[in-house]
Amino acid sequence: MAKLARPVVAGTLIDEPNITPEELQLAVRNHSMPLEALRYDITPLGLHYLLIHFDIPAVDPTTWELSIGGHVERPLKLSLDQIKARPATTLAVTLECAGNGRARMSPRPLSQPWLNEAVGTAEWTGTRLGPLLAEAHPHDRAVEVVFTGIDRGVQGGIEQQYERSLALRDAMRDEVLLVWAINGQPLTPQHGFPLRLIVPGWYGMTQVKWLRSITVLDHAFEGFQQANAYHYRREQGEAGEPVTRMRPRALMVPPGVPDFMTRTRFVEPGRHELVGRAWSGRAAISKAELSDDGGATWSEATLGGAPSEYAWRAWSYSWNATPGEHELCVRATDAAGNVQPSNANWSLEGVENNAIQRVQVVVGSTDHAEQAAADSP
Repeated sequence: MAKLARPVVAGTLIDEPNITPEELQLAVRNHSMPLEALRYDITPLGLHYLLIHFDIPAVDPTTWELSIGGHVERPLKLSLDQIKARPATTLAVTLECAGNGRARMSPRPLSQPWLNEAVGTAEWTGTRLGPLLAEAHPHDRAVEVVFTGIDRGVQGGIEQQYERSLALRDAMRDEVLLVWAINGQPLTPQHGFPLRLIVPGWYGMTQVKWLRSITVLDHAFEGFQQANAYHYRREQGEAGEPVTRMRPRALMVPPGVPDFMTRTRFVEPGRHELVGRAWSGRAAISKAELSDDGGATWSEATLGGAPSEYAWRAWSYSWNATPGEHELCVRATDAAGNVQPSNANWSLEGVENNAIQRVQVVVGSTDHAEQAAADSP
């Protein structure tokens, strides 16, 4: 069991494996998706991953309104009913946290300690953002669109409301939605009630929740979450590269049954159908591969369908489980040639780490299970 370590200041790196009280606070507020939920095309609402930066705001939908302004000719103010009266669309979208895999980095960035499971696929219902922006008629000099949430807090020593921006050309894309429902139900408080942004293909930090305003700018937005946070940088002080679209990743449903503490899997010898999902925000998934020797050799899996072009794709593989210990790995390749790496893409914030999943499996022996039980506290 992980031990609690001394308090540390947010933004530092941790050389030791022990979880800190600060990380534990984040871990109990947020949650990942159990890997067995990969069996579902659409993730059940309570199993979808969840990250909340500050607090969940209390919102009265009868008085709430969305303002669209800034460098536009026709500023708009819309109630929830007015937004829901607009043409609606439902789209299955896979969302993944940019920090997925952070907890496996060394040294470990101090933040939400994700392993591999910060992901989920939901059916989002809303209206396209592009036509609303067109009605507001951005000025010719407009270049960016800022999305501001109601949630407020302090990060990096700066008091702020959570806000992110998109280039105007990206905000106008047909798939970008303002949504009020998830999996056929009204947005829950933790998922952004009453209205949130969905930008398919982009990491989760882009999907601003509890929207209160949309502001068109004629210059680059310099808010903390845009200019400081969510950059791939390897050294303090460097500008780094902004995090945008999801890198390719594949995950499997771990086979067999788990040891309670270690999650080592125990499997009977013989053929087993391994299944999982693969996705990328950069291009369509073109290949998924399996290895049972820690990535020394690879075999191609069979690709299945996807709920939409913006959602994960199913894969399956018939594995001949031979007695002994195995390390199962899976990796994805997208149509642009991006391949999951064997090792972490280390960064100061722990973002864009799409290293391959590794699952420890014991086939045909209970000795390891008995030893694991004996070692458990």
